[in-house]
This record gives sequence, structure tokens and C-alpha cells, in this order.
Amino acid sequence: MFEPFEALLTEPIPEGSREAVLDVGCGAGATTIAMARRLGGGGRSVGVDISAPLIAAATARAARLGSPATFVCADAECHAFGPDSFDRIISRFGVMFFSDPVMAFANLRRAGTSSAELRFVAWRDPEDNPFMTTAERAAAPLLPHLPPRRRDGPGQFAFTDRNHVARILDAAGWRDIDIAPLDVACRFAAADLARFAGHLGPVGAALREADEATRARVTAAVRTAFEPYVHGPDVRFVAACWMVGARR
Repeated sequence: MFEPFEALLTEPIPEGSREAVLDVGCGAGATTIAMARRLGGGGRSVGVDISAPLIAAATARAARLGSPATFVCADAECHAFGPDSFDRIISRFGVMFFSDPVMAFANLRRAGTSSAELRFVAWRDPEDNPFMTTAERAAAPLLPHLPPRRRDGPGQFAFTDRNHVARILDAAGWRDIDIAPLDVACRFAAADLARFAGHLGPVGAALREADEATRARVTAAVRTAFEPYVHGPDVRFVAACWMVGARR
């Protein structure tokens, strides 16, 4: 679904580079593995994520593909990476969940070399990303206790305010901060829509606690709400993001 972002994060690095790259909030490892492929045998691509199941999935995926990418199960906000360990630090939607973002980005800065570069993508305003909130809007009348999306704390839309992001990075010691809007056309197989809509985010969490009748009603409402995005075998939408860059 987010494959286009892999290219945006990996292509600025020359093929075969001997750089060491840290992928923060790597999830199941897609971007980390793409970076390892870009680097070839000379560089080092390391993914870090706080979720043990996701790190296990990433490790298994790398083994299956014969990728040299490696993974660490840790909280990047406070993990001791070791100073001057990475030439580049990247993230695909993985840095909006820190409880103390200034501390987290200061910690990542310490992990970088003296010329380290930071580059990540984060979501813009939810109003600019209707696809990402479709399930919640459709389910809200049926799930009265569905928690609202927060913009003032950790979460998917914590970095919607460009000035807020700039203040965080500046306070963490990063310089040459650049934050630019980016709209990316994304697609995935329509056959995967049910899994995406019913198992992720606030709706997925609420459905795990709901009774069977409520689950059926919500699933039907959500499926209908997503119909405008279905085009034949594909689901298509535009991801409205920030592309953020900085230097140590």
C-alpha cells in the first residue's frame, strides 16, 4: 500500500553506498529491506520497532528474501544505539508515536554521525486524508465510545502541524530543517480492503471488544463507505503527507 514511499526514502542514497541507515518504526520491515537492497553488500540497513511481533515478522521476511537487513526490538525514544552509529536515519510513518518526541529525536541525533541526515514522512491533517479516516467516520454512529483521533499527543496525526514538527526537531538539536507537503498516489488490492478496514486503527480495536451483531453492522457500514475508493481490482487513494528532512 505504501510502496511509493520506499522509493522516496531510498532513492536519494546512491546504489551500493557503504552507509549505515537506521529505519525508525520499521514495522514489518518493508522499507528496511528496500534500503538494504539499495545499499547492496557494502552498507548496513537496520530497522527498529517497539513491537516484538512486527520485528519477528520483519526478521522472518528478511530471511525469506535473503536480505542482509537486521532488526532491533526496542523503543527508539530511549534505546542506546551508540554514538555516531548511522549516516542516515529514515522513517515511513514511524515517528509520530513517541511519548516525548523531543527526547526521541535528540536520542536519534546522538545515534547519527557528525554529518548524519534525517528524512521521514508523516501524515498531514486528517481532513486532507479522508481515506485514512473513512472507517472511523462510518463506524462512529455505531460505536459511541470510539476514541477520537488526537493531534496533541502520540498518534497517526500527531505531526499534522508543520510548525510543531519544526519546533520538535529544533529543540532536539537538528539543523537545516526542511518540511514540504507531499501528495502520493497509493493503491492496493481490493481483496485486502476488509483486513485494512476492520482490523487496524481505532475501529479495529473497538471491534475486538464488540459483540457479533455490532461487528456485522460496523463491517457493513465501513465496507459501503470505502466503495468510492474501489476501482476494479484496486483500491486507490491519495496520501497527504509531510516530507521532512534535517541534518545533524
